[in-house]
Amino acid sequence: MKLLKPALLAAVLALPLATPAAHAQTPPDVLVVAQNIDDIVAIDPAQAYEFTSGELVTNTYDRLVQYDADDTTVLAPGLATDWDMDAEAKTITFRLRDGVTFHSGNPLRAEDVVFSFSRVVQLNLTPAFILTQLGWTPENMGEMVTADGNSVTVRYAGDYSPAFVMNVLASRPASIVDALSVMEHEVDGDMGNAWLNANTAGTGPFALTAFRPAQLIRMEANADYFNGAPAIDGVIIRHVAESATQQLLLESGDVDIARNMTPDQIASLGGEDLRVETFPQAAVHFLSFNQAVDDLTPPAVWEAARYLVNYEGMANSILAGQMEVHQAFWPEGFPGALTDTPYTYDPERAAQILADAGIDLPITVTLDVINSAPFTDMAQSIQASFAEGGINFEILPGTGSQVITRYRDRSHEAMLLYWGPDFMDPHSNAKAFAYNADNAQDAYAATTTWRNSWAVPEEMNALTMAALTEADPQAREAMYLDLQRQVQANSPIVIMFQAAYQVAMAGNVSGYVNGATSDFVFYRLVDKS
Repeated sequence: MKLLKPALLAAVLALPLATPAAHAQTPPDVLVVAQNIDDIVAIDPAQAYEFTSGELVTNTYDRLVQYDADDTTVLAPGLATDWDMDAEAKTITFRLRDGVTFHSGNPLRAEDVVFSFSRVVQLNLTPAFILTQLGWTPENMGEMVTADGNSVTVRYAGDYSPAFVMNVLASRPASIVDALSVMEHEVDGDMGNAWLNANTAGTGPFALTAFRPAQLIRMEANADYFNGAPAIDGVIIRHVAESATQQLLLESGDVDIARNMTPDQIASLGGEDLRVETFPQAAVHFLSFNQAVDDLTPPAVWEAARYLVNYEGMANSILAGQMEVHQAFWPEGFPGALTDTPYTYDPERAAQILADAGIDLPITVTLDVINSAPFTDMAQSIQASFAEGGINFEILPGTGSQVITRYRDRSHEAMLLYWGPDFMDPHSNAKAFAYNADNAQDAYAATTTWRNSWAVPEEMNALTMAALTEADPQAREAMYLDLQRQVQANSPIVIMFQAAYQVAMAGNVSGYVNGATSDFVFYRLVDKS
């Protein structure tokens, strides 16, 4: 492994944490990042469920198959070079890459894969549900994942598409850990959990060398990485909670990247040799209507609503840099995303739709919204634009927990909220926006459809489940595109925006990749020249 020189590390760690010195400079072969990292609860891949921990896991571990820095939209070979799928037998057999070693120097073995998957299921910590939906239990793991030489066979229960299973296996808890190193540090039967929450044991492009919660993350480049050694020697992520301090550090040259600056700070960024890049994120923002409210059940109201949102007006003003217009439930940047945006602000057309349908106006409805920016600003814009069509919103601001509780209780009328996938397969959002087989009050489901009391048409329910089980990847993608078009055109859920994330960086930094989720933040291609 290529290690950073002690003097270089000392120079990095000596950089100021608050008020920056003028004309400072970061080490030439180390990327220094200012970021709020106090969300981390755990960094063990079997437990990590926070945004920043997801980034750390992605850069220090690999999976059998994975979305990678070269193209975050392509599911590519990872620790497996190739595989055979048997949808009828519900098995996938993976052949492991030769010559891969963990950061410890231990060689990658098929037994490490079996151990890693079994460990997640046995520990049963927060993200374990992603793997256990394949029908895996502590009792049957010995049969469901097996090793044979350099091959691993994965079995799954349920009529799932192999593509769905592959996306599950590309998720964070499917990261492969070094069984020998982990079990050397087992304490009281914890399968190395305590140790892995302070260390890493992966094969990834970087190895963790220091982790001080809410202070610092330091990673060193893995010169033997199978996809090629990173272009830089290491990454230092410094906890800087205040966005104004991040701006000062970036402008003075004390950091190379600032990750949490506000739109106003981005706009006021000084320095000729600085730039800002914008990356679409997975969360989609929507306006929805509870179908338990009689005035909100006519499809004409749903259709008119699509022409009463001032998409571009908000995106170019109050949401500049924070959101981009997106009108489908699967986020742009993932395979199978519908990027068509057929609706624009057209109050005259909306009024005609309502008049043709004989809708009695005005309609007065309450709108629940989280009481913070940019949500309150969005609500006020929607209130003004919908009034042009005869729909009057009474805004009900509340804390995030209050708003979400009302949504889960189906006690709202209209709701302004957002949604993100649990893992990178379109079914994760299709089940939320296009499926509701039981609309009964006591049949709670964590979906936007059930929470809005929308009894999804049987044809759409059937298509959602058919897409889940479709074995042909192209046919499956076409089915999800069809589902997105149906929800886009005829549902009480008006999808408006996709979140965007702005990252400010020094002009000499290139190759930084920030995909649509925290699992898609990659440093291995970063160069400073």
